[in-house]
Amino acid sequence: MLLKRTLIGLIRSHELTGDRAKDPVLKSHFYKLSKEKAWEEVVSTLKKMQGYKVLHEVQSVGEIVLEKRTAFGRTMDITVSVINVNPVLSAVDIYSASRGSFGDLGSNYRVIIDLYRTLDKKLTAYKVK
Repeated sequence: MLLKRTLIGLIRSHELTGDRAKDPVLKSHFYKLSKEKAWEEVVSTLKKMQGYKVLHEVQSVGEIVLEKRTAFGRTMDITVSVINVNPVLSAVDIYSASRGSFGDLGSNYRVIIDLYRTLDKKLTAYKVK
């Protein structure tokens, strides 16, 4: 799968998650938490992550904007959305894009995997399969 993502990354410089994603890794992640509690947990976790810089957070909308610099000096803009599904269920979606005109060689895909892995580890007790 990583070879496929690297080849796709030759021309594409963004990646996003959602309910309808064909790749199971890119499906939205759901947690048994209210939006407010999920927001608190996600923001505190993202602020502690090495290599990521929180630029902006808007709780009313449920969006956190991050920045990450790659080893090659490129900048990636990442938006993490916390969405209220119902009063006791929240979803987290991620959009990641690299600045510049060339592809990202799959780095946005790997960033999404890294963010979800960290969030799932922190919120294991609340993860919906």
